[in-house]
Amino acid sequence: MTVLKVEEFITRMKGQVVLDIRTPAEFSGGHLPNALSFPLFSDEERAVVGTLYKQQGRDQAVIKGLELVGPKLKKFVVQAQKHKGALYLYCWRGGMRSNSMAWLLQTAGREVYVLEGGYKAYRNHGRDLIAKGLKLIMLSGPTGSGKTEILHHLAGMGHQVLDLEGLANHRGSSFGGIGQPPQPGTEQFTNLIIEKILDFDLSRPIWVEGESQNIGKVFILDELFSQMNRCPTIRIDPPKAERTERLVRDYACFPADQLRFSIEKISKRLGGKDTKDTLDALDAGDYHKVVDITLAYYDKTYDHSMARRETKMIPFVPTSYTPVQVAREIAEFSDQNIRFE
Repeated sequence: MTVLKVEEFITRMKGQVVLDIRTPAEFSGGHLPNALSFPLFSDEERAVVGTLYKQQGRDQAVIKGLELVGPKLKKFVVQAQKHKGALYLYCWRGGMRSNSMAWLLQTAGREVYVLEGGYKAYRNHGRDLIAKGLKLIMLSGPTGSGKTEILHHLAGMGHQVLDLEGLANHRGSSFGGIGQPPQPGTEQFTNLIIEKILDFDLSRPIWVEGESQNIGKVFILDELFSQMNRCPTIRIDPPKAERTERLVRDYACFPADQLRFSIEKISKRLGGKDTKDTLDALDAGDYHKVVDITLAYYDKTYDHSMARRETKMIPFVPTSYTPVQVAREIAEFSDQNIRFE
């Protein structure tokens, strides 16, 4: 068994088998993005040991833990045999759970590495890395501007892109969850962000889309969001007609009942008349009117949120609002005009 500091563990675990020794509930709440659940204790067993530790002390908790784990030792070894190569293990703080499992698997002849400080160390390392400062460039623009498509083109051109909506499985508005997989929890969303940041060259710029701190049900960690509010920001403003066509294309294909539900979620902010007119237009299949009414609300919300930013935006007018053309031109513009200290 070899204990690795977090930086080395992260480097060496890539492409390897990573086992999360914590309980299923802990794993479900958040885990290293490439890890497999390999719990030493069930949720119920962990609760029993924890209660005993608080009430009677460490020794009694250890004895109870051995009692619970003993009958499962063979099962653990057999399960581990399904995975070839070295095994990389972690628990919450790199303590008894991961070390006990590592001892067992090493005794069974496996090459085993343990994360010093555990899952907590991984999270702290990622958040500290972000807090030190990233070279962010934000792409901003009102709803329907094609920002996500532009970012995808930038990524295809070799630029570093942190696609927060992609990681969140949500497009950001009340309609943003339609057609998307279930969202991760905020803890796992943060882990996915950390994983991307760890893969970036932090000496180079990272493109990000302008977002509210919440994307659907998940929240952008404070260390990142505060930088998003201060970073250089390029704003595009495609004509409303182009934005409307894009939104009709993106959303008219979904079931009307899902669109109705999303409209009703913002009914208080739309107001009674606009809500009724929007729902009537939806029933009539007039998706252009649906978009036209809801865009008025989203444009006001966008302008309000942008007004709270700490730095001014740089207006940018491309020769064409075709996403691939915008990507080419803003990449050239940023290379020539945006400098980081």
